Amino acid sequence: MSRAVVLGGGLAGVLTATVLAGHADEVVLVEGDRYPSGPHPRRGLPQSHHSHVLVAGGARALDALLPGTVDALLANGAHLRGLPGDALIYSADGWFRRLHTDAHLISCTRALLDQVVRRRALGGGDIEVWEDTRALGLIGDEARITGVAVSRQGAPPETVRTDLVVDATGRRSRSPRWLAEIGAGDVEEVSVATGLAYATRLYQAPGDLAATIPAIMLHPGVEKGRPARGATLFPVEDGRWIVTLTGTPGGEPPTDEQGFTAFARSLRHPIVADLMAEATPLGVVRPYRDTVNRRRFFERARLPAGFAVVGDAAVAVNPIHSHGMSVAALGALRLREELARHGIGPSLFTRLQAALAAEAERSWRMAIEQDTEQDTGQDTGQDTARAGKRTGERTRDRAAERDTGRSGCDGAPRREPNAFEREIRTRLAQAKLSSPRLAADFFGVQTLISADAATDRSEIARVLTGRPEPLLTAEEAIAQHPALAAWRRTRFTAATG
Repeated sequence: MSRAVVLGGGLAGVLTATVLAGHADEVVLVEGDRYPSGPHPRRGLPQSHHSHVLVAGGARALDALLPGTVDALLANGAHLRGLPGDALIYSADGWFRRLHTDAHLISCTRALLDQVVRRRALGGGDIEVWEDTRALGLIGDEARITGVAVSRQGAPPETVRTDLVVDATGRRSRSPRWLAEIGAGDVEEVSVATGLAYATRLYQAPGDLAATIPAIMLHPGVEKGRPARGATLFPVEDGRWIVTLTGTPGGEPPTDEQGFTAFARSLRHPIVADLMAEATPLGVVRPYRDTVNRRRFFERARLPAGFAVVGDAAVAVNPIHSHGMSVAALGALRLREELARHGIGPSLFTRLQAALAAEAERSWRMAIEQDTEQDTGQDTGQDTARAGKRTGERTRDRAAERDTGRSGCDGAPRREPNAFEREIRTRLAQAKLSSPRLAADFFGVQTLISADAATDRSEIARVLTGRPEPLLTAEEAIAQHPALAAWRRTRFTAATG
């Protein structure tokens, strides 16, 4: 009789347990919290009050794992917004035109998403959930994991024998220490600090705009010597909006009422501040600071058989990129594929961790590239799926520290672009604002439905040799969204009448 134990009952853990239930006779999900009875923030989830979106690649993976889940989210009030067709996006290069692509995002509170997923994943009774249970360490040696030590509801430690332990405990994972304690060797770790801080608040939206508003993303321009600041506003369930303000050192968003409002008003365009003024604040402003990109290279370590790591416990990118939940779903889907090939047997563990790491690779490289872009003082339009940027900190591994303020994601020195290259980058970045083909490529990568942007040589040649498309003005960009434009006209008339 086979048994699998999953440590951590967040999204990554629940989806992993769902996959394992199809291959193990018994699956135990160990969670340190107690789950809330409804769609309420969970105490042990640091970002439970902040903005969460599921990008297209993650939504597809979630539906493949739990068919009908996306429809269930939408039926419970979540919102689907096409990118950039249903979004008002002000990048560092200008306003995006409304263009149809396959890329999209789903916005709702994290509490709603977790409740819907838990109900569908855990409702069948084939997964045993141990709430209020702490994982204490691994049982076994450098060759094989045979169990895990836990404490249930404060009781003395007990050993749970198992064929497979999966760590899904997130950024605070203690697996490197646990592995060292049983002689399994070190795990290389790299972190890239962003310096980014953000603050979030919920609002009750005015009835005429609550559900019709586009997703709004205001990204900071690059101004040397000045903090980068931005904002997002997404519709969520129950007629609410969730607003997140972001800033780099010296430009951190305040958490007091007056300061939060003034920060929004000081951005490159007042649209978010104007909408906030029409809505009713719900609760307090909540800050968040842990935006470090962190990767533990478990796939390079000599892992014992019977052990794997998923989700943020292995690769955790700056939350502002909105990839965490989607990468967790894609990782669970990859785990299902590996189990279908090998079952829970010795051959599973030969390449399992490398396969899981491959699913997170796109997100990791994208985050590091985007979060180091500010070091050059140039913006290539690669920040469209986020609201903030990094200031240029350090990359660290367990052996040494090395300055990578101007390095690529692998630590290699990055050459500064010359004037001609900067001009090419600028032309291409601005072309994404209006070219359907280039926008589709770009947003396909950003939302994890494309591995890399396809090279449309004819379109690139047209962009580089032809006359540039005129950039939209703010009023033209807003006019693309009729409900928002009508509200703006009414508001302006009332203010001047």
